[in-house]
This record gives sequence, C-alpha cells and structure tokens, in this order.
Amino acid sequence: MPYHVFENLSQRQASLMRATRLDGGIGLAQWRNDADRIALEQPGHHTLSLYVADGYESYRQTPGGWRNGGAPDRFCLMPAQHDSLWDIRGPLEFAHLYFTDEHLKGLAERVWDREASGLLLDECTFAEDPRIASLYRHWLLALDWQEPADRLALDSAITLLLVHLLDAYGQRHRPPPRPRGGLAPHRLGQIRDYIEAHLDRPLPLAELAARVQLSEYHFARMFKRSQGLTPHQYVLQRRLARAETLLRDTALPLAEIALACGFSSSSHLASRFRRARGLAPSQLRQSTSQVS
Repeated sequence: MPYHVFENLSQRQASLMRATRLDGGIGLAQWRNDADRIALEQPGHHTLSLYVADGYESYRQTPGGWRNGGAPDRFCLMPAQHDSLWDIRGPLEFAHLYFTDEHLKGLAERVWDREASGLLLDECTFAEDPRIASLYRHWLLALDWQEPADRLALDSAITLLLVHLLDAYGQRHRPPPRPRGGLAPHRLGQIRDYIEAHLDRPLPLAELAARVQLSEYHFARMFKRSQGLTPHQYVLQRRLARAETLLRDTALPLAEIALACGFSSSSHLASRFRRARGLAPSQLRQSTSQVS
C-alpha cells in the first residue's frame, strides 16, 4: 500500500535521503526538511518519527497555538487516525517508520498468542524514550537498508521497536511474556545447520523463526539465550568465518567470495571484515600467501 505521509512529504519541500520497503510492507524513510508547512489528515497508517538532527524550529499547531519542542532523539508517534499541521521553520533531519493496524495486530497475535482486536496507539509529540532512540540510532540508522546481509538486523530491530510501542503506547494490551529458556538443542542445531546452508542469501528473521514454528519475538530471545548472540550477530559471524576460510583456502576473486557469503559487494564485505578482524580481506590473503 502507498503510505500517505510518505507521499505527502514527497510533494513538499522535504528531501528524501533513503527509503526501503521491508518484508510485509513496513516502510522506512530518512528525510531532510526546512521552511515547509505540512498538513496530515487521518493518513490511514501509523508513523513513528525520530528527530535525527536539528528540529529545534519544528512547530505543531495545537488548540493553544503553535508549539515546538523538537530536538535530536525526540520522537513523534502519529497514529492512523490523527490530524496535524506542522510548520518547519528551521533545518530538520528525521527518520520515519510507516506501519499499519494489520502489522500491529499480526505482531501482537504472534507475540502474545491471542487475538488482538481493538488495538490503539497513543499519540505523542516531541516525546523522549531512550528505547526508541537507541533502536533507531544503533540499528535502523546504522544499517545499510539496501544490503541483503543487513535485512535480518533490520527485521529484528523493527520487531523490537513495534513490540515496545505496543507495550508502552498501546491501549488494550498486556505485557509480552518473557521466554524462560532457550531453544531445545535439536531446534538450535536445525537453525544453525539451516543458516550454514544458506549463507549466500538473505536470512530474514521471519524465515528463521518459521523453521522452528515460533514467533519472531520469541525466536530472537530464545536463540540469544541458547547461543549467546542475537540471530543477526550469529549470522554475521558465520558469514565472516566462511569468508575467512575462502580467503585462506581458495583463489576466488573477492567479489565472488562476497556473494558466496551473503554480502552484496566486495566493498561491503571488506568493510564488515575490517571492522571485525582488524584488517582488510586483501591483507589476510596476502599474509596467508606469504606464510605458505
């Protein structure tokens, strides 16, 4: 479905920095704006907006007049049924997450194992929530949205973000149950074998969770309890380990190694490899050839 807020901003002064559509249709966009006035009338979907930079001269019309309060790491939660008028009088960089009632209901049913009817989200303007800011900063904004190898991390972060919204800002909700233990050994083995056999392609969280018939929320937590790493961290670890083996034991070009390990390009592999191992893939290959 087209997202009304996204389409509205696209027709205004806002400059789109990047955007993506995730599995299930959830939208993610990062914008810059300045000197603009935006009217939103019951967009039909929810929007979670985080102020990334500036925003001090961002005003919203209220019954008592224009009100501002924007600043980096403050957020606005705009439910599907809300109306608002915004006056952007200074520079602003922000990130939007677009999602629907169906996304929330599906997540609530998977997480809470019960029918989720009548869910409503609170409206928030210029609010602060360290959990929301952390998930945006350390995950959503730090990842490459077009990189297939980062898709699992995006899925995981958005699941955590939506569960937090339901828990903290949802009406007619109950706190999600906390899994008490990890995955059974045979299930953990199945998942590890599946990951190892499919490192050359994206591994969405929903796909991994479905292999052991768990919700994404429960799977992510139970996997971490069993493995000591989140699914994303474990998959990245295995991708890098395979890349290291191929660098040491084969003469394959770096671009082929990258694709075989689930990275979209040799530059993306090199960046992740250098960050994790402290040296470039070419340096590892060179040192290996000198030893042999």
